[in-house]
Amino acid sequence: MRVLIVEDNASMRTLLATLLGSQGYTIAGQLENGNTLLDEIRRLKPTIVCLDYQLPGRDGLELLKDVNSTFPEIDVVFMTGSEDADIDKRAADNGASGFLRKPFGQKQILDELRQVCEVRQQAERADVPPPANAGPTSPGARRTGGRPTAVIVDDNSSIRLLLKGVLTELGMNIVAQAGNGEEAVRAAQVHQPQVLFLDVNMPLMSGLDALPKIREVSPATAVVMVTGDTSRELVQQAAGLGARGYIVKPVRPAYVENFLKKLLNR
Repeated sequence: MRVLIVEDNASMRTLLATLLGSQGYTIAGQLENGNTLLDEIRRLKPTIVCLDYQLPGRDGLELLKDVNSTFPEIDVVFMTGSEDADIDKRAADNGASGFLRKPFGQKQILDELRQVCEVRQQAERADVPPPANAGPTSPGARRTGGRPTAVIVDDNSSIRLLLKGVLTELGMNIVAQAGNGEEAVRAAQVHQPQVLFLDVNMPLMSGLDALPKIREVSPATAVVMVTGDTSRELVQQAAGLGARGYIVKPVRPAYVENFLKKLLNR
């Protein structure tokens, strides 16, 4: 794995580079600000970007959006010392694959990157077409041999890519993807999927606004919210509109698998 470190604190850059290098990661480069981040990604070709929130001249959340929209195949681990209680939720909703709140220890860094790498590897394996005679591998696959169908709705292409990989490897058949609530309603009506994974915060029509419309056009579809915000208020609101549960960002395969086992085996 090639890691690009974007951090304005020289000591922190050195610490990360030394630690990750000792664990077999290749340090593709180090930047003290994000002004040329996209150009450097094109030049250095990292697979992971460790991105600080508070950088000179650029907001880390805006940089996170830029990276995810331009390079959805690259994982971003968001780092911050901000005391903002919602910053982890905002980073997750903007597509962060991992999150580290400063000060953090070496074990936290390594554990977070290990999880990020595992998710990406699972997503990449799912891109390999299965053998023609391969049977269903999913929890809850129908006895007839068909795989459970799913639609993924998220305005962030990086999250869609990762979630598709995880769900495909768990045996689901992804029949459509969408980037906003209006597209979600159309996809639900056309495909009538067993499960629809619905982002909460999206342009044009939010997930909560789209949820009752999806339930109307495809009442048999189990709608699962995908969100970085697991506040009691949001969970209750989604449940009241008919959601069958939620998956927390950043995506973690073990959590998704356990959730699907409960959902599909009811």
